[in-house]
Amino acid sequence: MKARRGRAESGQVSLLVLGFTVVVILLVVGTVAVTSVQLSRMRLLDAADAAALAAAGSLDVGAYADGLEGSVALDDSGVRRTAVDYLAQRPRPESLVDWQVAPGTGSPDGRTAVVRITGRARVPLVGGLLESVGGSVTITVESRARADLSAT
Repeated sequence: MKARRGRAESGQVSLLVLGFTVVVILLVVGTVAVTSVQLSRMRLLDAADAAALAAAGSLDVGAYADGLEGSVALDDSGVRRTAVDYLAQRPRPESLVDWQVAPGTGSPDGRTAVVRITGRARVPLVGGLLESVGGSVTITVESRARADLSAT
């Protein structure tokens, strides 16, 4: 007995191949987008690390007259000002639409510089779709640095 292929099943393999192709394309686009956002986060964290280090090592005018006692004395406004100045001098990475010093930047204990930076990531391939529905990918990072002094 011969098995006959009916007309109802013609074209089923084409649909299966098309479905798998769409799934693979979506996976590739999603992977590219997530990787791009992660790289943007790392660049933002690098800027926050450098800004925190600059803030931890900055001295106010009073330190020259009064001296230092084991560590650089920090205050919230000085840390924020140094972080803002640092970001203004540094070129913004192309993968970020914008960046700014976020609330929470300062010195909680007078010895540690805490810098929080927030930025919006430019997402390839799906960024236009996100913006058309009113969304974006916002990244916030925090970095801490302390400039301890030691007698040598």
